[in-house]
Amino acid sequence: MISEATQARFAKEVAKYPADQKQSAVMACLSIVQQELGYVSADSEKAVAEYLGMPPMAVHEVTTFYNMYNQKPVGKYKLNVCTNLPCQLRDGVKTLQYLEQKLGISMGETTADGLFTLQQSECLGACADSPVLLVNDRSMCSFMTSEKIDQLVDGLRAAGDKP
Repeated sequence: MISEATQARFAKEVAKYPADQKQSAVMACLSIVQQELGYVSADSEKAVAEYLGMPPMAVHEVTTFYNMYNQKPVGKYKLNVCTNLPCQLRDGVKTLQYLEQKLGISMGETTADGLFTLQQSECLGACADSPVLLVNDRSMCSFMTSEKIDQLVDGLRAAGDKP
C-alpha cells in the first residue's frame, strides 16, 4: 500500500527521533499520506501503524483528534471556520452560516464541483482576529466580513478553474 517513495519520506521523518521512539513521527507520516492521497484512509492508517510499529487504534486516535487530517476526500479548498466561544462572540457562527449560504452546502459537505469543503473547527489561536477561517490548513484569514468572504471565495473559485 505504501510506495517506495512514501517509505523514503517516512524514513526521513523517523530518522529525526531515537530508534526506540519512531512512533513520534506519526503526525509527519500522516501528513505525508495526506499530501499524496488528499486524505487519510483507514487502510493508510493501518499502513502507518505497521510502519511505525504501533497499534492501528493509536494512529486512528491521532487522525481523529486533529482536524488537519481529512478522513475522507475533500474539495480542493478546505475552509475551516473557528466556532469556539471567543469566535462565536464575534460572529464566527454567522461566518459559517454565510459560507453555507454562499457555497450552497452545509458544514461538513463538499460543493458539487469539488472545489470547496466547509468545516467548523475548534480554536485556531487567533481569537483577537475573529471571525477567522483557515484555508487548506495553511492560510489564516482574519476579521472575515461578508465582503472579505465573497472576495476569498470568488478568488479561490477563479484560481480553482485554472489547470
